[in-house]
Amino acid sequence: MSENKKETLGFQTEVKQMLHLMVHSLYSNREIFLRELVSNASDAIDKLRFAAIDNPSLLANDPHPSIRVGVDEQKQEITVSDDGIGMTRAEVIEHLGTIAKSGTREFFARLSGDQKKDSQLIGQFGVGFYSSFIIADKVTVITRKAGDPAEAATKWESNGEGEFTVENTTRDHFGTDVILSVKSEDRDLVSKYRLRTILQRYSDHISTPILMGKDEYKDDKVIDTGEWEAINTGAALWARPKNEITEDQYKEFYHHVSHDSTDPLCWTHNKVEGKNEYIQLLYVPSAAPFDLWDRENVHGVKLYVKRVFIMDDTNQLLPHYLRFIKGVIDSEDLPLNVSREILQQTRDLRIIRDGTTKRVLSMLEDLAANRASDYDKFWALFGNVLKEGLGEDPTNKERIAKLLRFVSTGSEGKADVTLEGYISRMKTGQDTVYYVIGDTPEAAAKSPLLELFKKKDIEVLLLNGPIDRWMMQFLTEFQGKRLINIAKGDLDLGDLAGKEEKEEKEKVQAEYKPLVDEFKAALGDSVEDVRMTLRLTDSPSCIVTDPNGLDPAFVRMMKAAGQDVPEPKPILELNPNNPLVSRLKEQGAFSPEWAKLFLEQAQLLEGEQLKDPAGFINRMNTMLMDTIGKKSVN
Repeated sequence: MSENKKETLGFQTEVKQMLHLMVHSLYSNREIFLRELVSNASDAIDKLRFAAIDNPSLLANDPHPSIRVGVDEQKQEITVSDDGIGMTRAEVIEHLGTIAKSGTREFFARLSGDQKKDSQLIGQFGVGFYSSFIIADKVTVITRKAGDPAEAATKWESNGEGEFTVENTTRDHFGTDVILSVKSEDRDLVSKYRLRTILQRYSDHISTPILMGKDEYKDDKVIDTGEWEAINTGAALWARPKNEITEDQYKEFYHHVSHDSTDPLCWTHNKVEGKNEYIQLLYVPSAAPFDLWDRENVHGVKLYVKRVFIMDDTNQLLPHYLRFIKGVIDSEDLPLNVSREILQQTRDLRIIRDGTTKRVLSMLEDLAANRASDYDKFWALFGNVLKEGLGEDPTNKERIAKLLRFVSTGSEGKADVTLEGYISRMKTGQDTVYYVIGDTPEAAAKSPLLELFKKKDIEVLLLNGPIDRWMMQFLTEFQGKRLINIAKGDLDLGDLAGKEEKEEKEKVQAEYKPLVDEFKAALGDSVEDVRMTLRLTDSPSCIVTDPNGLDPAFVRMMKAAGQDVPEPKPILELNPNNPLVSRLKEQGAFSPEWAKLFLEQAQLLEGEQLKDPAGFINRMNTMLMDTIGKKSVN
């Protein structure tokens, strides 16, 4: 189809769902449309200013771009116009017909049909341009890309019902007009006074001038003078003194910079002076974005140089493990007239990155020290992301470790245990922080490996999942105390084990050696070793791994990802105080089937999959029949 012809195209399925939700779930906050459209217009002007660094002619005729909000009471229309970067026809179709955002599928999967809950989710996702349809039954967009001729402009139009049209048009100046044909039930918004009030509440912090038609009173009537006047302060909020900024203004700027309608959990605003001068205004969200686990394309912190937008690549401004942070950094020293690629390699940017990382960690430390309940919220949202820092940021490893929170055998299921707190509660003679890893904290809490620790009332951290397994490769020591996985190696409690226990262990090893040898012969190369243990008080057996061997769960994860990883062999430990084990020591009681059964049940307790589940069931059934048969005879 020729590009100068009118096309009718269908929205992406997710857009249709989003439009429906906008109208039905966010209607109670219908003013949000204006904040979102003005925010988009501000972003478009920021992008134009950056493009003008390499191509100054873009701003030659209009060095001071603005945002204009107009009202046509006769047509019942609201128009938001900007002198920004604009869009080509292809960009219009891409950006206004699809949602190219990570987490879209997950977002829609989490919708419940509950209007209040869904409204909160939409706020976390970011509403953007589509919020126009909350109050409009038709939306028209006229846009022209900066640098393109007037006749290369594009007109986009839709009633939000599932289709949109695209056609060529003309626009005298590059930029974008968004024209809303307001629904009859929302025409109270088609009012200069009402829109001015909304803009002053939500958008006063925006540095680009927001203009509206100037009115004056004449003969007791309101007359439009035909002139435009700025209704916002026009100064970048982050550049203003902190004592001049209210809490509500900080929150509204967060909504602007993050496109998140929920309020932030906390923020920090600082001016760094010295050899490198820059301003930081950084926020911790109170809701996790849906692209949190996309490590490659992170756009949460914007870099400005002398108030000129340069880039929003958070990966260049913060390490990956702090990718949830939103905000602005404005430098007085970085060069404007270089490419982003060269800028990313400058020493000054690395200094800003290091300083910003330390500032974020300080903000989190303050939150943890002074607002424990809010830090609990932060940990539930972003704790697993913060853990990545132990491997990524060795310089700040100790600070990150202090921010970690754990479930332990003494915390009643709450993730509120710190390493410092654990160490303060260690028993006399204890010089090790003990932990166990399961697929979930609940699974870890049921591990038979905990039996001796419960008996001696020794606290154990309950870790879970692949992130924790990865994290503990780097967290081997804290404040001079070793961290030991109780599932690795032969358990040595050091001074916590009495002399009698050590003597009993030696006695058991000798007494049960014949049985151990029978187990080894029966299990062959399916195990690395079989030995007696005093770490169990109730269970007949457990499996542990070699201290230098691969974690079985890690191996399972790698194999699921298609990696060829050697299978580690478990070490089977037997409890001499269990009646089943002591019975097998008697003449004629042992059989190879018992050895296999003990190994299999220990593997099941550790969450492993059996290689021969049918054989396990047959063994169980055979032994149950033997038991029933003996009872019948008796």
